[in-house]
Amino acid sequence: QVQLVESGGGLVQAGDSLRLSCAASGRSFGSLTMGWFRQVPGKEREFVAAHRWSGRINLYYADYADSVKGRFTISRDNAKNTVYLQMNSLKPEDTAVYYCAARNPAVSSGYDYWGQGTQVTVSS
Repeated sequence: QVQLVESGGGLVQAGDSLRLSCAASGRSFGSLTMGWFRQVPGKEREFVAAHRWSGRINLYYADYADSVKGRFTISRDNAKNTVYLQMNSLKPEDTAVYYCAARNPAVSSGYDYWGQGTQVTVSS
């Protein structure tokens, strides 16, 4: 089992920056694929970013939704079992509840673990 706890959300103005954190419990954090998703009321949850290990190139690499490329950066600190989402140049359309998620790529193709979410509100 993996438990995820997000923090760092808040109310900011357009153009500001914010960093979200997600602390994970459990073992083998380094092998987990970690993702960030977001959801606004009335819409489906959407992918924001993911950070995963590639055994082929022996490196971590990141994927981003087109809407956040160049503005958001996902990273992790394995010593702290924590994944971050640095959000720069925030826009009002980034307003959403942001969720941290984790999956074990060795046994699952989907995200099996989710945090409770943290609200990000960007005012214009």
